[in-house]
Amino acid sequence: MKRIMMFGVLAWFGASMCSAENWPQFRGSNASGSSVTKIALPMELGPDSKSLKWKKAIGRGHSSPVIFDGRLYVTAKENKELVTIALDAASGDELWRAAAPYEKLESIHRIGSHATPSVATDGEHVVSFFGSSGLYCYDRDGKPRWELKIGPFNNQFGACGSPVLFRGSVIVIQDHDTGSFLAGYDLKTGDLNWKTDRSNFRRSYCSPVIWEAGETPEIITCGSAQVVAYDWKTGKPVWNVRGISRVVSSTPIVGSDNTLYVVNSGGGTTVQPTFDDVLKRADKNGNGVLEKSELPKSLIAGFFDQFDRDFNDSLDRTEYSSIRDIFAMSKACAIAIRPGGKGDVTESHVKWTQLKQIPRNPSPLFVAGALFLVKDGGIVSTLDTSTGEILKAGRISGRGKYYASPVFGDGKAYMLSERGKLSVLDAKAQWSELSTADFAEDIYASPAISEGRIFIRTVSHLYCFQNQQSK
Repeated sequence: MKRIMMFGVLAWFGASMCSAENWPQFRGSNASGSSVTKIALPMELGPDSKSLKWKKAIGRGHSSPVIFDGRLYVTAKENKELVTIALDAASGDELWRAAAPYEKLESIHRIGSHATPSVATDGEHVVSFFGSSGLYCYDRDGKPRWELKIGPFNNQFGACGSPVLFRGSVIVIQDHDTGSFLAGYDLKTGDLNWKTDRSNFRRSYCSPVIWEAGETPEIITCGSAQVVAYDWKTGKPVWNVRGISRVVSSTPIVGSDNTLYVVNSGGGTTVQPTFDDVLKRADKNGNGVLEKSELPKSLIAGFFDQFDRDFNDSLDRTEYSSIRDIFAMSKACAIAIRPGGKGDVTESHVKWTQLKQIPRNPSPLFVAGALFLVKDGGIVSTLDTSTGEILKAGRISGRGKYYASPVFGDGKAYMLSERGKLSVLDAKAQWSELSTADFAEDIYASPAISEGRIFIRTVSHLYCFQNQQSK
């Protein structure tokens, strides 16, 4: 019996030593941003550092690198083409590229990209999403398997949320000004398994995560002042928490303590007048609805186009009330949610709420009982994951805005500002800055980590760093 057990341990150890560390989607395994590598990662890295393994010019795009079995996947816009590109992760050599056709490129934010969603892969299937161009699936060698047009979308800033692969399904969320939905597609065929209407949800930009908290895994979504969990097989809602921000860009994470952490600051609470109050004062033509010219100057007037669902240039009671309710519930916060909820669990399952030092865009990191946050201005905070208490807050060298989400590996946290300033931190609750670098290019993509290598994408280059002794 002892020999059998020992053989099993050795077999497992040998298999684990031979298997590659994969980073299969946006921010790696279940969007955690954390690497499990035991290989030392470089502390000093930058365009001229000794740890630079390779550098490759690449088309513009905000999608983050994804790695599986030694192959790296990104998307880009190159020479007016939307392309999925596969590279050898060790050398940077291009293996293949595939173009996604489109009739017309949708409107995007001034700092946005038509190649923002990250690829998702299980090693056999490679799934890319290009907003109004659609969803594309290739095999690992770039051969097309299926494609699906799921746009165009009513959103002047474009599409953002990355696809997620789970148990043979492709999970996609798209929250826009109208037509918002969550859907599950068959990974092998692209056939629609289910689609859930989210018409009461307006534009948000985060990706879904999977929470295996009970008997049935749940798809976690955030937007329009709510966190909502759905059954992964049917798309039916399971529970919700009210009172987050109205526009969510940060993707939630599940900690190793099986607690869900949601961080968001896209709009705070504002109390708006009721529909009847505004109607009495502003309905000049007496038609019982509110035209844009009739609305008083307020937040709601500024969001008129997002809530005019039927595009008739007026807001009826339902349309007006829906935006008023979202503004009333919304607040910038970080929250921790316990598993096992059913229905509205706002009062019963929110473990704690923190209202200070909340980022707008970067997703959080969970490291050894501390939640790492980085916000504009280069302010880094750590929260106690048991209580939400701020353990430390301070500035790092990179100031300005932050869009890239931090990643963790080998005891270090890597944080990148919009202007390309890198800070490497000692990832402890009482963190310290270990090193800095300047890439001299804007950065929006989040780094990726695999097999002792860290991959950083700027607006025009892709870098691979690795300790010299590991090369």
